[in-house]
Amino acid sequence: MSQALAAARPMAAARLRPLEKLAEAGLLLAAVFSVCVTAGIVYVLVSEAVPFFAHPDVTVWKFLTDTQWTPLFADKHFGILPLVSGTLMTTAIALLVAMPVGTVIAIWLSEFASPRLRDTLKPVLELLSAVPTVVYGYFAITAVAPAMQRLYPGLPLFNMLSAGLVMGLMIIPYVSSLSEDAMRAVPMLLREGSYGLGANRLTTAVRVVFPAALSGIAASYVLAISRAVGETMIVAIAAGNQPKLTLDPTEGAATITAYIVQVSLGDLPHGSLEYQSIFAAGIALFIMTLGFNVIGAGLRRRYRQAY
Repeated sequence: MSQALAAARPMAAARLRPLEKLAEAGLLLAAVFSVCVTAGIVYVLVSEAVPFFAHPDVTVWKFLTDTQWTPLFADKHFGILPLVSGTLMTTAIALLVAMPVGTVIAIWLSEFASPRLRDTLKPVLELLSAVPTVVYGYFAITAVAPAMQRLYPGLPLFNMLSAGLVMGLMIIPYVSSLSEDAMRAVPMLLREGSYGLGANRLTTAVRVVFPAALSGIAASYVLAISRAVGETMIVAIAAGNQPKLTLDPTEGAATITAYIVQVSLGDLPHGSLEYQSIFAAGIALFIMTLGFNVIGAGLRRRYRQAY
C-alpha cells in the first residue's frame, strides 16, 4: 500500500504542474495588465498636456506659482494653486472626520464588540461606501449646509466645510473596515501577554494592538486620503466650484476634480487650450495621489519593520 501511495504522488504532482503554470501565467498577466493600464493613463495625460505647456501663454512656472485659475475667462490665468488648495482643504476636513471616527470604530469592533454584533454592524457600516457620491453631494447641500448655517450665520450655502464633512462621512468605512481587519490579524499571544501583565482591554487595544497593526492602519489612512483627493461629485455639487486661493473652510472653492468635470461637459472643442487644461490638472492630481501613496508605502514599511 505504501509503495502504491509513493508511486501515485509523483503522478499527482505531474498533473498539477500544468495547472500551477497556468495559474502563474494568469497572475502574471493580471499584474502586467494593471501596469499597462497605469502606463496608458500616464501617456494620455502627458501627451495631451504637452501642447498645453507649449502654448505661449502657459509656462510651468506660472502653472505652479500663479494664484489665479481662470482658463474659461477672457483674462486667462493658469495657476493650479487655487485648485490644489481647494482639494487639500476639503481632503483635510474629511480626514479630520474619518480618521479618528474610523479608528475608534475599528478598535471597538476588533476588541470590544461580540462576534455576532461585529458580523452584523460591519457590513451595515460598509454600506456607506456603496451610496452613490451624487447622493452625498445633495445631502451636503440640502441637509448639512443648512444645519451649518444655523450654527454659523452668514455661512454661504456652497462651502468647503460642509463638503469636507460629508466626504469624511463617506470614507469612514475605508478607515474602519481595513483598520479592523489589521487589528484582528494581530496574534492573540500579544493580547494575552498584555492581560498577563495586568493591563485592561482598553490599554491592550491602544498600547499593544494598535501599534502592532499600525502598518495596516496606515494603509487604510492612505486609501482614505487617495479616495478623498479623487472625490468628484460631492465637491462639484457642494463646494462652490469657484477657483479661489483660500484656507478658510467656510468659503466656497473648486477642486481639481470639480474643474475637470466642469470642462468635460462637452461645451469646449477638443484640442483647445481650455480643453487641454484638464489634462494638466489631471497630471497635478496624479502626482498628488502618487505622492500620498509613496509616503504611505514608506510608513507601512517602517512600522512593519518596527513591529
